Amino acid sequence: MQAKFLFPSLILAAAISGCAALPAPARPAIANDGVLTDASGMTLYTFDRDSGGKSACNDKCAVNWPALHAQASDQPHGDFGIITRDDGSRQWSYKGKPLYRWLKDQKQGDRTGDGVNQVWHLARP
Repeated sequence: MQAKFLFPSLILAAAISGCAALPAPARPAIANDGVLTDASGMTLYTFDRDSGGKSACNDKCAVNWPALHAQASDQPHGDFGIITRDDGSRQWSYKGKPLYRWLKDQKQGDRTGDGVNQVWHLARP
């Protein structure tokens, strides 16, 4: 049975090229107001405890703050890079800062994670 969802890279490819048959890498995007979002428009965040291009958000932290995972075929582009997490998975970064979603954001435009514990912030260029 085939999966009943589309991968963000396919959604992004369709939006950019108008043709879902030509998939492009799923990259974070910059919203009109200057906040980084994932390919489906969900707000992205950075974590003050990350340093040196390495994520400090693992285990329970990663449940609440899911990493913006990069697919094996995704390639860095401009200021958007890819880091390797402790579990070996790949995560998008912006200027070396790993990018995350927030579990409590439910729809595009939600920004409820900004300022949580004074260590989570909107990802901005």
